[in-house]
Amino acid sequence: MAYFIQLVIEGLATGSIYGALALAIVLVNRATGLINFAQGGMAVLSTFVAFALFQAGAPLPLAILGAIIFAFLLGAVIERVIVRPFERGDPDTAVVVTIGLFVLIGGIAAFFFGYEPQQFPSFFGLETLNLGGVFVSLRSIGTIVVLAIVVVLLQLLFRGTKLGLAMRAVADNPQSAALSGLPVSRLLMIGWGLASVLGVIAGVLVAPQLFVSPGMLDFVLVYALAAAILGGLDSPLGAVVAAWFIGVIENLAGAYIDVIGNDLKIAVPFLVMIIILIVRPQGLFGRKVVVRV
Repeated sequence: MAYFIQLVIEGLATGSIYGALALAIVLVNRATGLINFAQGGMAVLSTFVAFALFQAGAPLPLAILGAIIFAFLLGAVIERVIVRPFERGDPDTAVVVTIGLFVLIGGIAAFFFGYEPQQFPSFFGLETLNLGGVFVSLRSIGTIVVLAIVVVLLQLLFRGTKLGLAMRAVADNPQSAALSGLPVSRLLMIGWGLASVLGVIAGVLVAPQLFVSPGMLDFVLVYALAAAILGGLDSPLGAVVAAWFIGVIENLAGAYIDVIGNDLKIAVPFLVMIIILIVRPQGLFGRKVVVRV
């Protein structure tokens, strides 16, 4: 039983990393209707900024804070300068643009920081706790707590502040929001900035495990996209729950189903996702869109 609990906690920690990036994808999608494939590249570049600040002598919390500020500005500038002409336009063109951004930003990160993996310090340390026979790393607990705090803060932002309510209004109907006097352009920039911040949180959480490199979030982005789609592209809570589900089921399948093991466990959550989406195409928490003819 202790081993099972340990696998679940580790799965929740891994799912929390997927969930942070999935939240970023959902946030951009709700604001602009786009699926931002560049989210991983933006997160990697911002994580490299944290690494550079730390290498320059800044304390780790200050380096992460600097990366968060950089990530917000990066997201806002990308939305304003590159993405805005394609928002609410042809979705196929927008997808190509975000994929191009993903490649471009990855190349920029490699140009300035190189392809050699770099060791990134863990914010939570490397200690392992013995909780009634269950051995859990402090990093796993910290990762879960960070995502939980992020979810609570987002809920408070979108439900209890004027800024959050205005962003929800723009996401639901930008034309009506503009007619109501809301600064739609500025709110879209803020939305992209916040999404970029969520991305760097995922990057900082995963970097101590995978080292910092231009491609460190490639597989995380795949899982994050799966979580966002499975949970519902219009549901932040759904994205987090789906990310936790993916992390846990992947861990349990790899440990308890011999034919799967570590080699095939990556396929299990995607197989389950396909089955669920066949039954519920809008995702677990997504809203079904009804079009009147």
